[in-house]
Amino acid sequence: MATKCGNCGPGYSTPLEAMKGGFVLLDGETFEVKGTWERPGGAAPLGYDFWYQPRHNVMISTEWAAPNVLRDGFNPADVEAGLYGSHLYVWDWQRHEIVQTLSLKDGLIPLEIRFLHNPDAAQGFVGCALSSTIQRFYKNEGGTWSVEKVIQVPPKKVKGWLLPEMPGLITDILLSLDDRFLYFSNWLHGDLRQYDISDPQRPRLTGQLFLGGSIVKGGPVQVLEDEELKSQPEPLVVKGKRVAGGPQMIQLSLDGKRLYITTSLYSAWDKQFYPDLIREGSVMLQVDVDTVKGGLKLNPNFLVDFGKEPLGPALAHELRYPGGDCSSDIWI
Repeated sequence: MATKCGNCGPGYSTPLEAMKGGFVLLDGETFEVKGTWERPGGAAPLGYDFWYQPRHNVMISTEWAAPNVLRDGFNPADVEAGLYGSHLYVWDWQRHEIVQTLSLKDGLIPLEIRFLHNPDAAQGFVGCALSSTIQRFYKNEGGTWSVEKVIQVPPKKVKGWLLPEMPGLITDILLSLDDRFLYFSNWLHGDLRQYDISDPQRPRLTGQLFLGGSIVKGGPVQVLEDEELKSQPEPLVVKGKRVAGGPQMIQLSLDGKRLYITTSLYSAWDKQFYPDLIREGSVMLQVDVDTVKGGLKLNPNFLVDFGKEPLGPALAHELRYPGGDCSSDIWI
């Protein structure tokens, strides 16, 4: 299910995310392709994810890179060449056209974007993967939009890796349905985080859990300097299986008490950073959430092992509830 609308009602047409900055429009009942959502010639330079708030007549989209840049893996030279995205695009929801472009400071590769679930809210968050920042976007009194950095995951100085500094690589974010907690995954560092966003301008860390990653003890990477940890985390073993990869896509139960995680990002990047994933397949894990005080605890009895599929190891990615969930429901 790629559609970003969970409560649009019969006959409502919704755009699907595309990799070239444009959007394919499907019929909300038949899923028949009706054309492109944006006006002819009006696509953004790059594309990836989007979210919209009809009550504010706005959609905001993100950008990763052109497919030929990312499809074979990550090349640091492409960053130096400016081939990765660093902007948000603000669209007029009714006119289907870009009305503002937001440049992100410390915002390389903005991927997943989320408005608050409150349909009257005029703010939200976007995770910037390579810069490892969470940026808050918000509407100004004059009707324009602005963005500010509210969370920074510091890089770790390392030995035995692609670069001398390793970013967290924030690959997915989501908000609880009550708009109290923000969750995100650091695919390379290997940790899952929970922040209290009662004050959206000042998120407060309330939970952190390491679920694999590139800096575990006994691996090829040695951490030389770390602003957050005193020692490298232990490898993760669940029901006798050592988990390859790191936390990637996440999904939260509607009551906010169970968080589900998969470990594959994109096959070419999996092969580059976690070759064991290709051989063994990814997994799905479940984390129990303290919705009162905040906090995360791994369920040691839950494991879906996609390495045992009949046709061979599989790389599971997106997680969706059939009736709507925290990353697909939008109220109008």
